[in-house]
Amino acid sequence: MARLYHVPLSPFCRKVRLSLAEKKIEVELVEERYWEADPDFLRRNPASKVPVIRLDGKLLTESAAICEYIEETRPTPALMPDTPEARYEVRRLIGWFDDKFHHEVTANLLYERVNKKITGQGYPDSGNIKAGAKAIKYHIDYMAWLLDRRRWLAGDMMTLADFAAAAHLSALDYISDVDWNRQSVVKDWYAKIKSRPAFRSILADQVPGFRPPPHYTDLDF
Repeated sequence: MARLYHVPLSPFCRKVRLSLAEKKIEVELVEERYWEADPDFLRRNPASKVPVIRLDGKLLTESAAICEYIEETRPTPALMPDTPEARYEVRRLIGWFDDKFHHEVTANLLYERVNKKITGQGYPDSGNIKAGAKAIKYHIDYMAWLLDRRRWLAGDMMTLADFAAAAHLSALDYISDVDWNRQSVVKDWYAKIKSRPAFRSILADQVPGFRPPPHYTDLDF
């Protein structure tokens, strides 16, 4: 069985978990307090980052690389399209969410409200929270622009780009930081992806000291 070293609300870990679940790959989840720089964990990944997965007798790091490895070794069901142009668009959007969205939104909301408390880094910075609350509106509007023109974020099929976006938004939804009424097309997209069996373990996550809102597990929210 695969073993994934993860943090429950990490969007990068959630993206890998969604990919594994969609491919029906059994995995043992091991919560890792990566910020403590445990020597055993540093041997697994000197960068001291999650996710780290043991799969096929290999230790793999970096969420984007892990997801592509899974896709190449378990191509069914496909989470990447056939053409180079379409695969480029998937990778572009993964980069958008894991870089731009992460920097402007996730780091300013989730990390300030949750990670600082868990890791003992002090109190939330209200300026960062305000910046994140402002930035997420722009990103939701951009997603709506895409979804007005496509069935899924990157095109006509569900891809790793959808999982990257859903991983970030689901973690933020756990702390009630997503205004689902801003763009109905984005809410409909999330309801569709949230209803997939692959999402079940993510919706079951519980973080001590932080209780999710009632709508978090509601498929008809």
